[in-house]
Amino acid sequence: MTMPERVTIVEVGPRDGLQNEAARIPTAAKVAFIDRLSAAGLGVIEATSFVHPRAVPQLADADEVLPAIARAPGVRYPVLVPTRRGLERAIAAGADEIAVVIGATDAFNRANLNRTVDGALADAALVVTAARARGMRVRGYVSVAFGCPYEGEVPPGTTAAVAGRLLALGADEISLGDTIGAATPGDVHRVLDAVLAVTDAGRLGLHAHDTRGQALANVYAALERGVTIVDSSAGGLGGCPFAGPGAVGNLATEDLVYFLDGLGIAHGVSLEGVMEASAFIAGHLGHGLRSPTHLAGGRPRTRPLPGTDPPPAV
Repeated sequence: MTMPERVTIVEVGPRDGLQNEAARIPTAAKVAFIDRLSAAGLGVIEATSFVHPRAVPQLADADEVLPAIARAPGVRYPVLVPTRRGLERAIAAGADEIAVVIGATDAFNRANLNRTVDGALADAALVVTAARARGMRVRGYVSVAFGCPYEGEVPPGTTAAVAGRLLALGADEISLGDTIGAATPGDVHRVLDAVLAVTDAGRLGLHAHDTRGQALANVYAALERGVTIVDSSAGGLGGCPFAGPGAVGNLATEDLVYFLDGLGIAHGVSLEGVMEASAFIAGHLGHGLRSPTHLAGGRPRTRPLPGTDPPPAV
């Protein structure tokens, strides 16, 4: 199969990566983190979430973060918005693109929103309709698109149905979320078989978690099917609360950039720039980063052969 010539990387570290952190991260550090990601060449950076502060205390400063970032020309800064009240806050803070999240199963939506799939979509319709009326771009997430912590395996047709309904509401693109990191490349192909029957690959993205070490293999499978949008998180920030304590979460942006470079697929992102942004925010987290590429120091460096080192200076 022919691989795409270019991929859009959607950086989710400032929102999905930071929302579960235990340490309190200063607002100024979040803003500086986003600005560093912009400087690294990322074209889409999910900046924050306008959820109720009690629900996600780590992002309670969304109203301060979004207006303070230095918006780079041509860069999109979507924000997660779950309710009409959240949309009002986002608009007041200067948002021009939003994201909404719907779980593929009733059980997942009940656990997180106290709603069924139908109820969650009805709530999302109010948000999306109001956002579209203002000319805002809308990104739709289908979470647990490959597997649910409460219902287990999710039939591909179920994921496709939710994706189709989000598109019908007015979403511009859909990101398929492997929320618990259960998918394999075969699962990606099976889900895309179903989803590509309701939309084209150009409107689809993959939100991969590396819980079981399958994230890059799953990205490769999606690329084979023409998907050109991939979500990732700088340094591998973000846990996977549904997959057990200590489980690895988001695919690291460093690993994705290195992977795409090896395939010769353009993306416009500086690996060194992302690593610098990751190192900066790591200083505020109280723990290290998970990205193997980051931990290895980025690209391999040439070293002199043993025995050929110059003598030390006298």
